[in-house]
Amino acid sequence: MKNNLSYSGKGLALTKQFEGLRLGAYQDSVGIWTIGYGHTGLDVHPKLTITEERATELLLKDVASAVDSVNHLVSVALTQNQFDALVDFVFNVGAAKFAGSTLLREINSGNFAAAAAQLLLWCHGGGVVLPGLLQRRKAAESLFLGLDNTAHGARAGA
Repeated sequence: MKNNLSYSGKGLALTKQFEGLRLGAYQDSVGIWTIGYGHTGLDVHPKLTITEERATELLLKDVASAVDSVNHLVSVALTQNQFDALVDFVFNVGAAKFAGSTLLREINSGNFAAAAAQLLLWCHGGGVVLPGLLQRRKAAESLFLGLDNTAHGARAGA
């Protein structure tokens, strides 16, 4: 394992921005009870409310598996920005998809420019480009490349 990094505040801000915050439980687009920054599970039920602090605690717990996945699947050293961008990506799409991706192959071959470009290809849902997801991927690409404009743009529920 080349990396043993932790998710930084900058990465967490990116995830929070695009997940959005809901302090009351709601059913997502496919009927799954959700709360906070996209938290789901048996602990989420109708009429549940939480604080913003609790929402952040749940997000940190939920994102831990993405942190572990990036640390274990990536075989080359990453910068903190690259790591944060990949953790947000894995949190959003899942470790299994990342594990079998061209994105991971490009990273592990050291081709970071091609890897950054791969991020932008993961913006489809139902065969069409989802604007919010494209914004999220552009923000992740900017962070991956070390650019400063990662936390800008409209909030999208992608």
